[in-house]
Amino acid sequence: MSIPTLSSRKASAQAMDHLQRIRRISRFMVMACVALITLLPVALVWYWATTSAPELAVQGNLQPGAIQQPLQVWQRVAAATVTAVPLALLLMGIWQAKRCFAQFAQGQVFTVQAVDGLRRFAGWVAAAALAAIVAGAVTSVLLTLHNAPGTRQLAVGVSSNQVFTLFFAGLVWLMADVIGQGQALAEENERFI
Repeated sequence: MSIPTLSSRKASAQAMDHLQRIRRISRFMVMACVALITLLPVALVWYWATTSAPELAVQGNLQPGAIQQPLQVWQRVAAATVTAVPLALLLMGIWQAKRCFAQFAQGQVFTVQAVDGLRRFAGWVAAAALAAIVAGAVTSVLLTLHNAPGTRQLAVGVSSNQVFTLFFAGLVWLMADVIGQGQALAEENERFI
């Protein structure tokens, strides 16, 4: 039986401190995810109920003066519903992130479930970014539907936020894939030992 050296005890203590920090931050991130899942839908409703027409026009990739008639209630509701689709996809991604953080908070870091959750998070976030492009175009039509003939608009736009979100989703997907591959190799090595 070997006696642990001072350096191995120090390394073990540092690893435990690091795991405790991951668990503490993960508990905070679980609460942050729950807050986002709760507050973002409320913010969306508030935004579409209270924002001026010129500001809403920008949401639909339009110029601020593109809406010629006062917006009707149904237009606001329909546009809010359309923009709720990418938000719902994003919230599904945040739900997956919450599940991952909950596992991390329990000390379960390199698990199949964590890797799958990261992949699902990336997939939902990518879907939300793509849906936002379509939602912007549909919103432009809804907001200008009561304009005079010839001034109704269909505007398609891709923002740097959407491009960055797609990049971020791809990055998380790749990181999950690398973690999954490392996990598979570690399990294979354990079988040989």
